[in-house]
Amino acid sequence: MIPVPPHGTRYPEPMADLSSSPIVVVLAAGAGRRFREAGGTGSKLHAHLLGRPVLDWTLAAVRASGLPWVLVERPEHEPDAYGMGDSIARGVARRPDAPGWLILPGDLPLIDPASLINIAQSLREASLAEPWAVVRPLVAMPDGTTQPGHPVGFGPAWQDALRGLRGESGAMPLVRQAGQRGTMHPLPSDDAGCVQDIDHPDDLLQAEKALQSRLG
Repeated sequence: MIPVPPHGTRYPEPMADLSSSPIVVVLAAGAGRRFREAGGTGSKLHAHLLGRPVLDWTLAAVRASGLPWVLVERPEHEPDAYGMGDSIARGVARRPDAPGWLILPGDLPLIDPASLINIAQSLREASLAEPWAVVRPLVAMPDGTTQPGHPVGFGPAWQDALRGLRGESGAMPLVRQAGQRGTMHPLPSDDAGCVQDIDHPDDLLQAEKALQSRLG
């Protein structure tokens, strides 16, 4: 059972025409080595957070956004985890007809559905003028700095490059290319859930406190 947002939560209206909406590609095929090396047990995406797996919370936010999405998991017959690049390539290949893709790691249980909607809408608008557009949230931190977050949205012209990704570096080379092209669109955000991932067992404790506060 996927947990639902608190009663009374209001989100921006998703796009009326979902056929023109970017696809959220949820990445859930990684090995989670850093989590285990830091003392965690098993997959971080299956680690329990307020009684439910981390991935369930991320998927709850995606579903609440109303946006179309695909989930990339590791097939049972392939014992080795994909690199992030391989996962992105497989996810994009499943929806090559999409007008864009939001690449979302599965270990972001605190992300606000409103952030997904805002990034998708910004990407669609930017892509109409520039198919090579890339949109990435830039999150205001409590110390006054900003931090780039997830998901990163890619316009339709990036399809071949995304499908050609391999290894652990993910889409960062393409993000750098967008900066060089002048097609990067930072999107100011105050959603700390765009940057609060689960890489360490202590991150679970911090996420639990944040969720308890949010859920009341």
